[in-house]
Amino acid sequence: MRIGELSRRTGVSERLLRYYEQQGLLHPERRPSGYREYREGDVETVRRIRTLLSAGLPTALIGEVLPCMRDDGERLVPTCAEMLDDLNEARERLSGVIAELSASRAVLDEVIAAAPKADPAR
Repeated sequence: MRIGELSRRTGVSERLLRYYEQQGLLHPERRPSGYREYREGDVETVRRIRTLLSAGLPTALIGEVLPCMRDDGERLVPTCAEMLDDLNEARERLSGVIAELSASRAVLDEVIAAAPKADPAR
C-alpha cells in the first residue's frame, strides 16, 4: 500500500509516517518510481509506535524495543527480557518528570491562594 493508504488506516499523517521512516521505525520498500510501498504488517507497527510514544518513550528507545514487542490484543507485551531495564529506566524518568510537575503545581497553587479575592460588589 502507498503512504496515503497507511495514513488513512492508522490515522497518522503522512508527514509523521515519513518521520518514523527517518527515525528507522518503518522500513517501506521503494518502487522504481520512488514511491514508498508499505506492507500490511506496517499498520500494526504504526499502532505499536503510537502506543509506545503515548507511554512517553523517545523514538530512539522505540527503535530499540520495537522488534521485541508483540500485541496480545489488549496491550503490548515485551518478548525480550533484556529490554526491561530500558523500559524501567524510561519509567523512572517519567516518574521524575511527574514529581517535578507536581512540585510546580504546588507552587502555582500557593501563588493562586495568595492572590487577593475579587470584590463581589463589582
